[in-house]
Amino acid sequence: MKKIWILFIFPAACAFFLFAFREKAAVCAARFTLSAMNPLKAVRYTVASPNDSFGTSVIPQSTADSAEYENPFEDFTFATPSPPPAEQPVTDTDYPITAMTYIPVQNDVTYKKQNCYVKNATKLVRSEVEPELLAEIDFRVEKHSSEPQILIMHTHATESYQNHPELYYDPAYTCRDTDESRNMVSVGKIITEKLNDLGYCTIQDATLHDYPNYNGSYDRSKITVEKYLQQYPSIKVVLDVHRDAIERTDGTRIKPVVTVNGQQCAQVMIISGADNGYLNMPNFRKNLRFASHFQNSMETLYPGLTRPVLFDYRNYNQQLTTGSLLIEVGGHANTLEEAQNSARLIAYSLADVFDGMQ
Repeated sequence: MKKIWILFIFPAACAFFLFAFREKAAVCAARFTLSAMNPLKAVRYTVASPNDSFGTSVIPQSTADSAEYENPFEDFTFATPSPPPAEQPVTDTDYPITAMTYIPVQNDVTYKKQNCYVKNATKLVRSEVEPELLAEIDFRVEKHSSEPQILIMHTHATESYQNHPELYYDPAYTCRDTDESRNMVSVGKIITEKLNDLGYCTIQDATLHDYPNYNGSYDRSKITVEKYLQQYPSIKVVLDVHRDAIERTDGTRIKPVVTVNGQQCAQVMIISGADNGYLNMPNFRKNLRFASHFQNSMETLYPGLTRPVLFDYRNYNQQLTTGSLLIEVGGHANTLEEAQNSARLIAYSLADVFDGMQ
């Protein structure tokens, strides 16, 4: 019996324990690696959370350090390869998108003049705001000028769109992209090219001010705009082109759309900032005048293309010129094609405003 133990049972027991320990060690190592490399725990960066009823994704300078989100730009590799999990189909009931056309309604806070609608989110009373709507614009944009008149730029250039037309979304897709052919740069490029075609000398800056760091995006874009204004004093208009992010509390994403001439277009919203005494915007009323003419032109030429102008206590570097506005072209549930369709209409509407100045 002793020989049998030594020759057979003891070696078998040793082999079993070594094998079990090796498997246990591998599992522990894999679990440690997965935990350490998990992007939900390991890598985070700070952005500001939306803070208004419109669900806008842009961030006021005064609150640029308020909340945490995962960094969508990091690549992760695992030291121990593991088989991919079985793909679970995403259905529209899991992560739905609702297509919606916002129809403006005149009320106590939304003012109307001609086809222009402005939502007043400030403490200024109606009698202070309404006279500014469609009042004479402070500047003139010269047609067929040899010097730049308009600057198109993007504080949040990496904002991008839904990557398929179906009415559901993939929650793993961040709607951020550094590829200029798929983010806001591609939308701004169409506006720029079409304005130039229409006779208005326009330049575009394609700097990714929000990459690799989201924090400080507006500080960096301010420096960019100031450099352009110093180099080209002829610039009268600065448009900061973004896209919105509209999502209900149940996770449903809203896709603001309208059909124009048979094409589905992303609805557009202008944001015109107001000064609450601390934002260093002494000429904000002049920006609102421009915003109202711009919105009125879009709605007159292409009914339903816009949501009301948001007039609120925000800066967005709009103190730099009296023609500085932020425009939201659709939201993260729209497709890039819908946003690009709107970009052309934005350019035609701007040219219509500028033509009226000649």
